[in-house]
Amino acid sequence: MTRMARAGLVAGLFCGCLLGMSHARGQSAPDSENGRFSFHRTEDGYLRLDTRTGQVSVCARKPVGWACHPVPDERSALEAEIAKLQTDNGLLKEELLARNIPLPGGIRKDPPVARLPDIQLKLPSDSDMERALTFIDKLWRRLAEKLSAIQRDYFGKI
Repeated sequence: MTRMARAGLVAGLFCGCLLGMSHARGQSAPDSENGRFSFHRTEDGYLRLDTRTGQVSVCARKPVGWACHPVPDERSALEAEIAKLQTDNGLLKEELLARNIPLPGGIRKDPPVARLPDIQLKLPSDSDMERALTFIDKLWRRLAEKLSAIQRDYFGKI
């Protein structure tokens, strides 16, 4: 037996033993749903990473099966706090300038936020829709007639 074959045999036996031990303890990992989820073992169960959304959940074995609970996302809380602070900062700058108090050194007034004009969406009326459908119907019929004529000419010449 070659050295490579022995290494493969040892690796296969090792994996088989590990798989057998995990099934013997009843601690098989939850299904990964075609690779969407990535699992990482912890003391109490598994951390599940949803590779599509980035959501992290803690999965643990319960008397009735597995249960996964989402881990609170601190990123969204931090982004909300940053947005709140930016708003507060802008209001404080405006208040200082309104009282003719110069802003501290190196701090500039924020450029005004460009407001988009209110856009009213005007949907087509029923008569407009009917005219469009009539046009499409005529166009389709003319295209079909042309294709039929081309087909007649092509097969007629053969």
